[in-house]
Amino acid sequence: MRTRTATATAAAVLGVLAVTGCSSTDDKATAKPTPSTTQSGLTDEQRAQAREAAGLPPTPQAADWKAYIKALDALDPDIVHGKEDKAVSRGIDTCSAYKRYPGDSAQQVKVTRMRFTSPTHPEGRDATTAQKILDVAHKHICPTY
Repeated sequence: MRTRTATATAAAVLGVLAVTGCSSTDDKATAKPTPSTTQSGLTDEQRAQAREAAGLPPTPQAADWKAYIKALDALDPDIVHGKEDKAVSRGIDTCSAYKRYPGDSAQQVKVTRMRFTSPTHPEGRDATTAQKILDVAHKHICPTY
């Protein structure tokens, strides 16, 4: 048992030494700059272009984010239900309905109804609330749509 533990410890130490031994300050000084990439491997510019092509607006700035959440909470706190990131993501997706269904308010409301579920509204929202959510998203997340 001690032999296995010692072997595993030695292997871990050698692994750490191998990783740290591979980098040097000289390598960093001569490395070519690369575009900023996200976890998906796309550059920020490529990601923005893909979002635009899909009809998705950029993530709202802090002030717009806060105003959007505040407006949703004023409608019904259950819409956000403590999950701001999720509510903003759904708002961004909701904005894409303007691009996918231009001039078709009924379809825009329909997709918004289904998108904004919560524990107390697992089937989504009623049409009146969905229209208000759509208006809030339009105002704070995608005013140019």
